[in-house]
Amino acid sequence: MLAVYAVVNGGASGWASPRTLGLLAAAAALLGAFLLVETRVRDPLVPLGLFRLRNLATANAIGVLWAAAMFAWFFLAALYMQLVLGYDPLQVGLGFLASNVIMAAFSLGLSAKIVLRFGIRLPLAAGLALAAMGLLLFARAPVGGTFLADVLPGMLLLGFGAGMAFNPVLLAAMGDVSPEDSGLASGVVNTSFMMGGALGLAILASLAAARTQALAASGAAPLAALNGGYHAAFLAGALCAGAAAALGGTLLSPAAPPAPSPAAPAEV
Repeated sequence: MLAVYAVVNGGASGWASPRTLGLLAAAAALLGAFLLVETRVRDPLVPLGLFRLRNLATANAIGVLWAAAMFAWFFLAALYMQLVLGYDPLQVGLGFLASNVIMAAFSLGLSAKIVLRFGIRLPLAAGLALAAMGLLLFARAPVGGTFLADVLPGMLLLGFGAGMAFNPVLLAAMGDVSPEDSGLASGVVNTSFMMGGALGLAILASLAAARTQALAASGAAPLAALNGGYHAAFLAGALCAGAAAALGGTLLSPAAPPAPSPAAPAEV
């Protein structure tokens, strides 16, 4: 919470101001204290040994990066449609409908079928790569854009990407742990999603605001400056999603194949 507060107010207070640096230092100290306590208590809330498991550690890193990109997409795409394209709130909600329908279709069983066919690594990397491409499309959306040309293609790619990648992330986090630790692993990766989303949104929104201020100071028109700030944040989000795709494609261990069923007794 302190880190998010420091990032959100960093632009106004100054990134090198004592207030911002003090809040970030306090956040780092609290995190260090938490880790120290977890290494010394008899029954830790989060056994740190779990992070020696390759897939769990990778899934958490992916969760932070992906959530940063996705939270920023939801927030900034809504602002782009409303403040740049002039949509009313109902039109903004309808603008997200296509991506939400696609994600719902994946959650109803399509994602499970893809995982059973291809494992967790390929769908995860491909889904996050599609999400990165969708964010790159938003990073070039113009001031005078239209829904069909400049909003819908990115929405479709992000819907397919998020729908394809979400279940593999959770499966990767829980695949290496024992059954009694599966709930803990799920909770840890969901916490990574929340932390990544909060910090990522704060950082990318602050980046958008700083870029907008810089463009306005250089003489850009107000709407162009605002849109330029969104472009910078969407590009940073695309880089986060691309990094998550690279981690998933290179570091995740493929799921172990199912054990063969016992051979049927030979007929006499």
